Amino acid sequence: MVDLECLPYAVGNEGEGICVLVRMGPYRILLDCGLEDISPLVADIERGLSLDLILCSHAHPDHAQGLLALHQACPQVPIYASEATIQLLPLNWSEVPSTELPGCHALPWRSPVEFRDGLSAELWPAGHLPGAAAFLLTYTPPASPEASPPRSFTLFYTGDFFLSNSRLVEGMPLEALRGLKPDVLIIEGTYGTARHPRRRQQENQLAERISQALTERQSVLLPAPAIGLAQELLMLLRSHHHFTGRDVDIWVDGAVATACDTYLDLLPHFPSNVQNFAQHQPLFWDERVRPKVRRLPPGNSLSQNPENSVSAIVLTDDQTELSFYCSTDDHWLLLLPQRHIPTVHQEKLARLEEKLQEKASVDPDFTTTVDVETYLLADHCDGAGTTQFIHNLRPQHVVLIHGSPTYLMDLAGLEELQSRYHLHTPSAGTIVELPVGETFLHSPLTTGSYEGELTESATSVTITLPDTIMADPRWQKFADTGLVEIRWQGEELVLRGLSQWEILNPTTDRSSLWSEGIGPSKAHCGTCAYYRSQRCWNEASPLAGFKVPPEGFCPAFKARNKGDLSSI
Repeated sequence: MVDLECLPYAVGNEGEGICVLVRMGPYRILLDCGLEDISPLVADIERGLSLDLILCSHAHPDHAQGLLALHQACPQVPIYASEATIQLLPLNWSEVPSTELPGCHALPWRSPVEFRDGLSAELWPAGHLPGAAAFLLTYTPPASPEASPPRSFTLFYTGDFFLSNSRLVEGMPLEALRGLKPDVLIIEGTYGTARHPRRRQQENQLAERISQALTERQSVLLPAPAIGLAQELLMLLRSHHHFTGRDVDIWVDGAVATACDTYLDLLPHFPSNVQNFAQHQPLFWDERVRPKVRRLPPGNSLSQNPENSVSAIVLTDDQTELSFYCSTDDHWLLLLPQRHIPTVHQEKLARLEEKLQEKASVDPDFTTTVDVETYLLADHCDGAGTTQFIHNLRPQHVVLIHGSPTYLMDLAGLEELQSRYHLHTPSAGTIVELPVGETFLHSPLTTGSYEGELTESATSVTITLPDTIMADPRWQKFADTGLVEIRWQGEELVLRGLSQWEILNPTTDRSSLWSEGIGPSKAHCGTCAYYRSQRCWNEASPLAGFKVPPEGFCPAFKARNKGDLSSI
């Protein structure tokens, strides 16, 4: 039997990238190198690990940031990717003067290329990002004169993939891949079993929120990853009917502007409707057609620009300090992508609050307000899309990577997957053996659901759950505030814990946030004893010294005595 196994150096858990070593017979193939520190991989190479080739799925840092250092350490190992990915890769290393990564070769789409005797790979479009690819690896052992022709062994690696069309990328062609039946499928599970609205619905909701803010004369700040999401946002603002012809300035700053320049060289790789759009007006930079799109001059905040006479939209990379823009004397709506809040923006939000508080203490006329909200513009499949993809490919082994361990375990716990496939959720540094045979290897059952009791009374409904649920590492985050949000999802009732961040930053569309009688009508800033002159004066509150909306709420709330109107 041919040996098939994989050794993940990183599986995309929180804060780490993707790097998976695959062995097919005598060959070793590295799938992506999103390692920030490649020393463990280099140490194995120095101890005798022989790499035959490296495949890069796409140019996002969590899949590609270690490639340059790896090439410098092992220049003899060839790197392969799509043509568009090769053009985007240098955005990961600003110190690289050349336009391409040395030693990286472009592969054609949907055409098998043989690298070694019996080893070939075929690229398939993966959606998600221009140039993003999935790889079908095939190994055919050498024929033996006295035996029948050997069977081929196949492994399909998705990288990051998305079945839906987005503004600049067509979705993964599921129809063409149906019934592929690879022996092994290595697939991302970024969103676990979560369900999302359709992509166009997500775009419309975001466009409507931005349009509402502009109508209310707020400026909008959109920090986003420099490659991918930022350009999707810019195309949404350029082409959505809420903004076409509207007198609004769009300023692009930071690494986003540099990435947009590189995107202009990728025009032949974009969908036909985008290419048609580019024939009539510039794809990004346009000072003639409204809304106007321009670069923000280096070192220049929005308030320093004399041309800023109307509400504006600022699009910048997620590494920029928020206070550079939001500390100006203006009214801001700060929109953050949901997946990036815990890791990227929390410290920046804290520094922004400190700076605003400092200015407010010095200048009583300081009027800057910053409303912070989140939005969803997914570029990965949700749970339904992931399971649909698996069922269409019909592999024998499914290796789930790229997601928090609990999310991946949720996927592995689905009965519809457990009953059909051999499932793996490896951790970094653990070898996963992938025996291929005719007999189905049933996965051990994982517990992902709990039974409880529901009790109704005249005034409330109580749901009682077993204490075993608290053993799950997600429980502490879920129960952090003791507040929950509940909504219907079809015939099911979905219960979600509310974080302190959400409570301190209430949004206009979270009408169901408040439960158990705690809500804007009873316990909000406007009825708090410490609310005066539109500011919070409670030193125990994280909002102390800030200008806060009357409908806001924080854990330090104290009810005003009846008849006390001093804070109004």
